[in-house]
Amino acid sequence: MKLLAHLFAGTAIALLSACSVLPKSEPQQIYRLPATPLPHDGGATVNWSLRVDTPQAERMIDSSRITVQPQGDTMSVYKGARWSDSATTLLRNRLVDAFRDNGRITGLSSDETSLQADYFLSGDLRAFQTVYENGQPVVVIRFDARLVKSNGLRIVASRRFDISQPVSGTAVPQVVTAFGQATDTLASQLVNWTLQQPLDGRDAHAN
Repeated sequence: MKLLAHLFAGTAIALLSACSVLPKSEPQQIYRLPATPLPHDGGATVNWSLRVDTPQAERMIDSSRITVQPQGDTMSVYKGARWSDSATTLLRNRLVDAFRDNGRITGLSSDETSLQADYFLSGDLRAFQTVYENGQPVVVIRFDARLVKSNGLRIVASRRFDISQPVSGTAVPQVVTAFGQATDTLASQLVNWTLQQPLDGRDAHAN
């Protein structure tokens, strides 16, 4: 019995020692994507509905890490900081809010609910990161947008949006603020572009 007790005590001490040398998890600051509401558009509402889909993106972008490109093709992330959700989900939600702020599309939804709509807005998020240009950080967002008619899945319009927003410093909160400003610009341009298209909901579901 004494031998077993000694063995048990030795095992417990070894386990405690092992636990004490395990690396501590890095503390994380979680950031929401800042947003400024768009002005309400007093124009007439449209006669078609729109679904905003979550953009497609490569794995480095489609994550909750805040991505930075310090030089060349090298990609990294800001340590100890992350978004409250994946970048693609944050962008989708920001665009939905922008269309709601505008007010002209009353039949608005996202792929989170999978409701039927006359058209859907999809696209590829090619860049959502900080890039250093001449030693200064700049937030870059590149989004290839597609407006697709649900009936027949036909692309009716497409456009690449390139947004660059200088960062006022190198601290993460300053970077996050610049991401919010860049996304506000993208949302405004994308809403205006969508509403300029000659879309019609009367025959969107015609057989």
